Amino acid sequence: MKKYLKFFVMILVSTVAMFFMMYLNLYALSHFYFSQTRGFMALLMGAAMAILMLLFMWKMYANKKANVAILVASLLVFGGSLFMVRSQTAVDDVAWLKAMIPHHSIAVLTSSRADLTDPEVKALAEEIIETQEEEIEKMKELIKRLEANP
Repeated sequence: MKKYLKFFVMILVSTVAMFFMMYLNLYALSHFYFSQTRGFMALLMGAAMAILMLLFMWKMYANKKANVAILVASLLVFGGSLFMVRSQTAVDDVAWLKAMIPHHSIAVLTSSRADLTDPEVKALAEEIIETQEEEIEKMKELIKRLEANP
């Protein structure tokens, strides 16, 4: 039983860590907004990790019924998370805006830090930086307005 508890804690901690690691490529900390999609992606990855780890370490875990239950639960979490990511069912206006800010921030980071030499590519990167930063500010304003007047 102790092995299974350790397994669940390991999957839980790894899933939370994966969620926050998805934000490590933000251009600015002020671009950190909770994203449901990133949450579902973390659950999807955690479920996949649980499946793979259990299959690789099958002999370490002696309770076959518990193993099958973990696999079934993990497959359900994986499938449900994949559905939520692909369908965007739970995403409303504010959730969409909060998901798009980190997305745009990644474009700013890669465009501003890439070692670009071609003048046309450089010009495109500068245009992307400018438009993405403008859109981030617009999205922040919209979030404030929508959260103030639900």
